[in-house]
Amino acid sequence: MMAGNVTLDLASEADYPRFRSELQDAFAIAVIETFGSLDEGPIPSDEDVASTLSAPNAIAHRILEDGQWVGGAILEIDPSTHHNSLGFLYIRKDKLGRGIGRKAWKAIEEAYPETKLWITHTPCFEKRNIHFYVNVCGFCITEYYHGGNPDPHFHGEDAGAETDNDEMFRFEKRMDVSRG
Repeated sequence: MMAGNVTLDLASEADYPRFRSELQDAFAIAVIETFGSLDEGPIPSDEDVASTLSAPNAIAHRILEDGQWVGGAILEIDPSTHHNSLGFLYIRKDKLGRGIGRKAWKAIEEAYPETKLWITHTPCFEKRNIHFYVNVCGFCITEYYHGGNPDPHFHGEDAGAETDNDEMFRFEKRMDVSRG
């Protein structure tokens, strides 16, 4: 079954607990497939989701299919540089494989037409995400972060401590600035 009409609306703080839970459930799929379990607790952690939601210029969107909440996205929109970031994007695990993500990304691009550059990250083991960002959305892998090349923008307590399980790709998508 193909996705219906996919739209965005703004998530409210009252939505955040459900948003976090569904995001963690969706991300758990690849972690369990790759590592067998969630030994370290939910991925991403409650703290990571909360800090992304409270980041400067953060905007949380619910992804709706025919008016029903089926996913979400947390974006950081920089109105001065128009270099915007995708913090998290998820589709509820019972809705995967129907084209909702593709339609959701299109809706995000349409909602922020002044964007010059989109940036996001995903773990190297997350093959489904890598396929989605590169082959579906048109991103390019621009950086590979690991213990010998830590993410210079990450300043948490584990900065520079990437292990094989923490290797990340950085993705960028340059937008056609002549669009409008």
